[in-house]
Amino acid sequence: MKTNIYVLCGGKSVEHDISLRSASAIINAIDRKKYNVYPIYITNGGVWCNLGLWENKIESPDELRSISSSTVSLSMGEFLTNILKADEDNLVFPALHGPNGEDGTVQGFLELLNIPYVGNGVLSSSVAMDKVVTKDLLTKYNIPQVKYTSFKLHSWKENEEKSYEEVEKEIGYPCYIKPSNGGSSVGISVARNREELVNSFKEAFLYDSKIIIEAEIVAREMQVSVVGNHNPKASVPGEFIMERPFFDYNAKYIDGKLIPVVPARLTPEITDLVCRTAEKTFKVLNCSGLARVDIFVTDNNEIFVNEINTMPGFTAVSMTPVLWKATDGTTYGELVERLIRLGLERYNERKVLVNKR
Repeated sequence: MKTNIYVLCGGKSVEHDISLRSASAIINAIDRKKYNVYPIYITNGGVWCNLGLWENKIESPDELRSISSSTVSLSMGEFLTNILKADEDNLVFPALHGPNGEDGTVQGFLELLNIPYVGNGVLSSSVAMDKVVTKDLLTKYNIPQVKYTSFKLHSWKENEEKSYEEVEKEIGYPCYIKPSNGGSSVGISVARNREELVNSFKEAFLYDSKIIIEAEIVAREMQVSVVGNHNPKASVPGEFIMERPFFDYNAKYIDGKLIPVVPARLTPEITDLVCRTAEKTFKVLNCSGLARVDIFVTDNNEIFVNEINTMPGFTAVSMTPVLWKATDGTTYGELVERLIRLGLERYNERKVLVNKR
């Protein structure tokens, strides 16, 4: 009997549309001889919409959109009682990016339901989504990072002037201001003076109640895909030719300005250092399945971990599949199958654990 794979897409996130692109490619790549594919579209309001057994190729991500008048609770109840086939083999592929999907919330729900799923567990998903917590943890393990500080919304509102003075004293200009939780460069801006800093604080706090401020570093950013459970392996590093000071949302997904260079232009020694650092970061954050680690490399060959993404963009031309194709010839379909196997492996290992009081 075929295993049923439920691909979650959309979601309550600013990365909703990116999720649909990733899900479309994943659905098209899943081997229909081995699996039944059921896309589950999650609206911007959080309602789960069953799109039924999907046998054809998806031509446009918009095919996955659906409209529903149901509530979140009722739609999730319908998924559990009428859609999820309790007497068959099931697996969930959360093709969700950002909060309410990549941050451990969905993963926790699936853990409670005792359903195997692709990708990282609750802890690694939630920790990696929070840039401040991630950096604090990596600091403990002496993983190099650029200088940073953070602020919560309530403390900023209590004394805005003090917050700005602290940034100027501890970080200086120019600096980057980011929401602590989020992705795809949404809400991120650079400040070169006090006026820009004030505006950047206001912008970042639109997307999260906690923000992080990082010192600017003159460096190239490498992207490394790490895949595995107990023995994770890093791909070759890749990079993008810089046409902007940093890649905002438009540069990444709309303008088509990104020019990938794979493998990245690094010496063998620095390539090895970048890959080992990516693997160490993956392990420190207790990751499983997959992640993409972004690492800065300066002209002096210093390296600094920027961030880790536990469900990176996963279209056919996204960096993750491109990196593995360049590393060992793995095709997109083979990578999807590998992630499914890793998800089942992790589930089966945890299933035999005995819980005692």
